[in-house]
Amino acid sequence: MQLNLLSVIVPAYKQEKTIIKDLKNIESVLTQLNCDYEIICVADGKIDKTFEKAKKIASQKIKVVGYRENRGKGYAVRYGMARAKGEVVAFIDAGMDINPRGLPMLLEHMKWYDSDVIVGSIRHSASKVIGYPLKRRIFSVGYHFLTRFLFGLRITDSQRGIKIFKREVLEKVLPRMIVKKFSFDIEMLAVAYHLGFKKIHDGPVEMDARKFKYSSIRYTTVSSMFIDTLAIFYRLHLLRYYSSKNKRKWVYDPDLDMNINIG
Repeated sequence: MQLNLLSVIVPAYKQEKTIIKDLKNIESVLTQLNCDYEIICVADGKIDKTFEKAKKIASQKIKVVGYRENRGKGYAVRYGMARAKGEVVAFIDAGMDINPRGLPMLLEHMKWYDSDVIVGSIRHSASKVIGYPLKRRIFSVGYHFLTRFLFGLRITDSQRGIKIFKREVLEKVLPRMIVKKFSFDIEMLAVAYHLGFKKIHDGPVEMDARKFKYSSIRYTTVSSMFIDTLAIFYRLHLLRYYSSKNKRKWVYDPDLDMNINIG
């Protein structure tokens, strides 16, 4: 896999206290790679000072974009991906519960397996996870079995906030997507797999959940994810919405229109 430019999308919602440190931490990791890179920070709604704080360290390598209203993490990730120029595009959550040092390891896994997509997984044998509540682990396992049954995905963790895609995957998948909030990860992966990108693999992560409020799972969030996931299955297998034959039905948003020309 030839890699000249890596794009890293950083969706950020209410991260005014940490966003500068977060972006510097990510950049310190990327400077050690044997390729060029760009960081695209997406402020998911100008609700606090996240956008203004991030702008203070904007540079040729760190780009900061955003929009006024909060539209959900899925929208923010896609918004950044639409502006990415790299042959390989990653995203990692702001807040640093997932250590950005995992990016080089996931890239190595992508090269070893010639993966279309690499998914950071807390259940990978080489992952190091601290402070992740048991209730969350049980939910993660249950959701894994659900998505494997519905979509045939053989990964162990679809919800972690670090993933890497070959650009060609995104060019095919992003125009077809609908979900913008709770289940956008699984929609991206399920549609990619359905389109023939079968080499979707797990990779290790380092996660420290102690500084985040992961102890409880809201019923509304769980139910929304479940409904969204079933809706993806319905569109995929019954409506055939994601098929190229239904291109005229796809929801077009010019802000999410990915430029297919690298450079």
